[in-house]
Amino acid sequence: MNRIVFATGNKNKIREIREIMDGLGFEIMTMREAGFEGEIEEGADSFAANSEIKAKTVWEKTGGIVLADDSGLVIDCLGGEPGVLSARYMEGHSYEEKNANLIERVNQAGGARTARFVANICAVLPDGSVEHAEETMEGVIAEKVAGNGGFGYDPILYLLEYGKTSAEITEEEKNAISHRGKALRAMREILVKKLEIG
Repeated sequence: MNRIVFATGNKNKIREIREIMDGLGFEIMTMREAGFEGEIEEGADSFAANSEIKAKTVWEKTGGIVLADDSGLVIDCLGGEPGVLSARYMEGHSYEEKNANLIERVNQAGGARTARFVANICAVLPDGSVEHAEETMEGVIAEKVAGNGGFGYDPILYLLEYGKTSAEITEEEKNAISHRGKALRAMREILVKKLEIG
């Protein structure tokens, strides 16, 4: 079967990959749809290593072409990868509380407020070879939480070119500059070349 399995159960991610990979002649499905059950243990020290762990784990059970991603917010003054303290590691019960706590940590650290969302997409191809595409969405840590059009850390990444946080821009604007969208488009180009599509 001509398919690309994406190592996720997230409906938003699978919708995005279906839109971006449209026209390649592959059915795009989640790992569950491909028959993969269970959880994937990660915990590597980079986005690339985590996405590769996920992709290889699913590929070993399904074969074919498997894509996986890992992403997070990198805040320079707090030490960078792997995705600063993703939400699961931050103090607080809600995203609002976690975001407020994270802004406070940045305030206490002082220095540059530069930050970026990073997304790494890993592909394991039918022959077992591995390809990566990594892209970013650059910004600075906002002075306060703003916007409700995102999730997780979106309300604290202030985009200088838009003059607002990534949770305040439109969905169309976000799709154009999204770290995950850019990485998926780069991976699409890699797949076209490697698989000699079109």
